[in-house]
Amino acid sequence: MKTRNQILLGVLGFYVISLVAIVAIFGFTRRDNTEFQPQREFKLDTWVNLPGPFDINKAVLYLVIAGILTCTTMIWISRRMQARPNRVQTAVEAIFSLMRDNITRGNLDDAMARKWFPFIGALFLFIWFNNLIGYIPLPTNTHEKWDLFGVQVPAFAIYAATANLSVPLVLALIVFVSYNVEGIRAKGVAGYLKSLIPTGVKGAMAAFIFVLEFLSNFMRLISLSVRLFANILAGHLIILFMSGGLAVLLGIEVLGWLTLPLGVILFVFEVGLVATLQAFIFATLTAIYLGGAVAEHH
Repeated sequence: MKTRNQILLGVLGFYVISLVAIVAIFGFTRRDNTEFQPQREFKLDTWVNLPGPFDINKAVLYLVIAGILTCTTMIWISRRMQARPNRVQTAVEAIFSLMRDNITRGNLDDAMARKWFPFIGALFLFIWFNNLIGYIPLPTNTHEKWDLFGVQVPAFAIYAATANLSVPLVLALIVFVSYNVEGIRAKGVAGYLKSLIPTGVKGAMAAFIFVLEFLSNFMRLISLSVRLFANILAGHLIILFMSGGLAVLLGIEVLGWLTLPLGVILFVFEVGLVATLQAFIFATLTAIYLGGAVAEHH
């Protein structure tokens, strides 16, 4: 038998034996949960109270970490490029090619691509890092604490700043202002508004289409922000519930062990695909909107 099959059988056997032991010890009796509330992991408690809307909480912490990672990793790697790339450089070049060729050049002409690639690339990396670090457990749950040599340390939890609607909405607002300003700069106010009407449409239908297109521009704010927010939040909620949150809420210990494998699978799926996919979609739509704003015809 191959070593891989032996490991799989060993893990499966351990899981089954543990499941039987948990059932034997705790049974299926429901216990009331009066202490731990999993939803608190998504609550934003103020850590530092500053004047105005500038309070510091865990969402700010995650944004700062993502910003630092976006800047320092690319600067550090760019200063260590080699003629014969190692694995890290090869991976970075693949990401760079994705941002430059697939996302930016695939939706913009050469002049626009050169101008907007730094913005689109930084936007992709910032969202990507935000999504990725959102799956790293950090001591941010101030409602639940554990004792470390007499010091009360916040419990570890997973949280993503992009799972807070305000963050994707601000990014969407930046994109909204950027492509509208670019369109007005290229065509003028009248020309840009006129470009919202497809070529050949006239009369009352033109007025109707203009209203629809004008409203659809504002709907892009919702499509950009809610898509990112909803996907990341839903992923975190499902992981939380499948990894034990559901068992805690229902007060059935054995349920946590039953759903744990599914929680692990969902965690790998979210980290491996969803985090990157949502950053890719946001950046691609940004490039499409910029390209459409300066296009000659609707």
